[in-house]
Amino acid sequence: MISIDGVSQTFKGKSGPVEAIRDISLTIGEGEFLTVIGRSGCGKSTLLRMVAGLLKPTKGEVRVAGEVVREPRRDVAMVFQKPALLPWRSVEDNIMLPVEIFGRRKADHRAQVDRLLETTGLTAFRKRLPHELSGGMQQRVSLCRALIQNPKVMLMDEPFSALDALTREELAVELQRIHMDLGTTIVFVTHSIQEAVLLADRVAVLSSRPGQVRRLVEIPIPRPRSFGHNAHMDQVAGVSAELHSLLLSDTHLPKTSTL
Repeated sequence: MISIDGVSQTFKGKSGPVEAIRDISLTIGEGEFLTVIGRSGCGKSTLLRMVAGLLKPTKGEVRVAGEVVREPRRDVAMVFQKPALLPWRSVEDNIMLPVEIFGRRKADHRAQVDRLLETTGLTAFRKRLPHELSGGMQQRVSLCRALIQNPKVMLMDEPFSALDALTREELAVELQRIHMDLGTTIVFVTHSIQEAVLLADRVAVLSSRPGQVRRLVEIPIPRPRSFGHNAHMDQVAGVSAELHSLLLSDTHLPKTSTL
């Protein structure tokens, strides 16, 4: 579904060029849930923006469904750290925003809005304004707004990082369930090893800047997964420890990291 081929990104800085990402190659399969972790400044968000078509690579190319990404695509949705809801629009009107932007008939999507509201526990809040919602509920609205597009790919840039620990856990479990139901290809950037293990089929561990794929870790733990007591706690602990060790021992890499 997503092919990243020899992608590098260099920005112009005040004191000279800043190499954010160097020669990353990675293939993400249809319906796969890939999480990306790494230290701050390693280029995680930069990589996501290139897949979204918001930033052109300095070198290499990104393809989605076989087509080179040159600009934002209608079948690729992005969820950011902050919900960025329009404060004067109700919950359901915020969810409908992409429908209006793309010139589609709102009547054709009302049943889908109802399903999304029910799935995320927002049915009773459909007429509320954003300031009447908690942070977690606002992020649920943002998730619904992305899903109303029926995206082939959903890109998520630390969407739960501003929330309290319990709300983060609840939303991570909910996102896992939505992914299992819909099978959307998801690339999820996070600083949380727990989130990465709970959600991912694979975890891409990036090195410090310039970001390269240091290791691709398979998560062979049966779904559904949870943070609580379960039959797979030993596996969760083992994978988490491996990721923790990789992040702690981050060192310079060879020039190319290809997976």
